[in-house]
Amino acid sequence: MLRISQYLRTLAGKCPPPRTSPPGKERPPVVIWNLLRRCNLTCKHCYATSADSVFRDELDTPAALQVIDDLHAAGVRVLILSGGEPLLRADLFQLSAYARDKGFFVALSSNGTLIDEHNIQQITDARFDYVGISIDGLQATHDAFRQLQGSFQRSMHAIRLCREAGIRVGLRTTLTQENHGQLPQLLALMRDYDVQKFYLSHLNYSGRGKRSRQLDAHRQMSRDAMTLIFQQAWHDIENGVDSDFVSGNNDADAVLLLQWVHQHLPEHYPQLEHLLHGWGGNASGSGIANIDNTGEVHPDTYWWQHSVGNVRNTTFRQLWLDRPDPLLLRLREHPRTIGGRCAECRWLPICNGNTRTRAWANGDLWGPDPGCHLSDAEIALQPRNLIPCSTTR
Repeated sequence: MLRISQYLRTLAGKCPPPRTSPPGKERPPVVIWNLLRRCNLTCKHCYATSADSVFRDELDTPAALQVIDDLHAAGVRVLILSGGEPLLRADLFQLSAYARDKGFFVALSSNGTLIDEHNIQQITDARFDYVGISIDGLQATHDAFRQLQGSFQRSMHAIRLCREAGIRVGLRTTLTQENHGQLPQLLALMRDYDVQKFYLSHLNYSGRGKRSRQLDAHRQMSRDAMTLIFQQAWHDIENGVDSDFVSGNNDADAVLLLQWVHQHLPEHYPQLEHLLHGWGGNASGSGIANIDNTGEVHPDTYWWQHSVGNVRNTTFRQLWLDRPDPLLLRLREHPRTIGGRCAECRWLPICNGNTRTRAWANGDLWGPDPGCHLSDAEIALQPRNLIPCSTTR
């Protein structure tokens, strides 16, 4: 995840630099936990391929409480509760309260359609540090993408209820060809509903998202979207607006941010380049971990095709820190050994090879990420020496 606003605030002298560990260093990760797989929606980009049905072998309450203890013992302090739709899990508030009492930063990741007047007080009392609600376009686009008529209105109503209750809310959008042109209106909704955080996610090719890869935004669409985000983030900083813009699932965004700063704030370019080298890019398998609904542990939420073990049988610390499997060790190399155009990229130490699951979906786990939106010139690839064609026989 690229914390755009935080880096720009640092350049503006309005906050200290982000706290980072040296890239590749062993560290307790942020854990995204899919508490259940059941969901009331069937979104086209769902990495968990969720459905409105009960899935077998999910962790029960005693096992889930033990996982929280194990995570705490491993040094984990940031826990994002996801699904499926986590509000469908009966013990959600018991688990979140237990985690908060142990000192975790606890966030709730929801589609928003189940937040209403009947449970907003319970959600408020849970004191989530952050509630993220997904909005993937304006009404018609969102409803089509989420495959439920009326889901847009219900999710926006949830955002309003959360803000009226004083809950910090994030609006999350997965960028596609269908919604990229609506980004200005989505940013306007952010203002209209007093939303503090905006998370722009690039499409990852996993679960139903793999089948929907033809919807992925083209390179120029992605670049235009990021430019708009950079401009809005800097405008808010200059005007004292409390906002937080982040992007995810395309670590090449950091290079675009560096280019934007070089163009608009050139005096800060050296500082930002230094900060981004310290950030180190893609953190799957090191700074990010995922636990799925059955207790399997993955390098991140898009790696359900590979498990490093199950927390039913082995503690998280043992799986992640004490005896990491070969894939985790390979992912923790910095910079990673990546083939294709990535191997020659001058920015590899910053982006760290970008998203490996997109490369995997493209046929080569350690090949170039097909979602990279940088040109050959920008990554300083040498032009190919072509054999000239003769015009005579």
